[in-house]
Amino acid sequence: MRFTTEQRLDDGVLEREFTLGEIPGILWTPASSPTPAPLVLVGHPGGLRRMYPRVAARARHTAAQGFAAVTIELPGAGDRPRSAAADQARADLRRALEAGEPVDEIVERLVPPLVDQAVPEWQATLDAVLALPEVGGPVGYSGGLIGVGIRLAVVEPRISAAVLFAGSYVPRAMVEEARQVTVPLLVLLQWDDEGNDRQLALDLFDAFGSREKTLHANLGGHTGVPDFEGEDATRFLTRHLR
Repeated sequence: MRFTTEQRLDDGVLEREFTLGEIPGILWTPASSPTPAPLVLVGHPGGLRRMYPRVAARARHTAAQGFAAVTIELPGAGDRPRSAAADQARADLRRALEAGEPVDEIVERLVPPLVDQAVPEWQATLDAVLALPEVGGPVGYSGGLIGVGIRLAVVEPRISAAVLFAGSYVPRAMVEEARQVTVPLLVLLQWDDEGNDRQLALDLFDAFGSREKTLHANLGGHTGVPDFEGEDATRFLTRHLR
């Protein structure tokens, strides 16, 4: 893990960009916190530079509660090498959604390879960040892609709780994988999300094996998540990571 930039933000949060091998990422650590600070993995749908304002706002809100936060770029997104197969699947998915056609086969081509590559990268990032003296457990996950969050919650025992954004398609097989998730969950669903299957999202929530799971559904499209949901997510993570 090699830090490449460092800046102290106006709220006192320390923001450091890094590379882990060929994977770019950003780490935020709070201005003041018990050492070591709990850690939140901040997920997003890819294109970290484009997503930076939203991701950084979530991370800084988390840091204000005394947590460290880290994010990395997804495989094939941003400045990372592109995947021709993934790019074609994304184009096919957009076309199928616009035409109202079935998307199950396209989702199978797109999501499992991405999850299979992204999750070990997240685990390597977790190893590197937890080796820093200022960061420790417990660990939470917050954000998308929901497929990555599901897999991490299943295979990564260091994750104690997760906030999942139901804003992307998942293969039907991953609904079965969700039955293995047992950590406390808060799932956010935009009722009118133009890029999501509402019924599939509800079926997925029903499948989660967690004894504590909460669904927050709000009217509006994909980017219309109310600000107060961020506050609720922080309270949820604080309850389980403190």
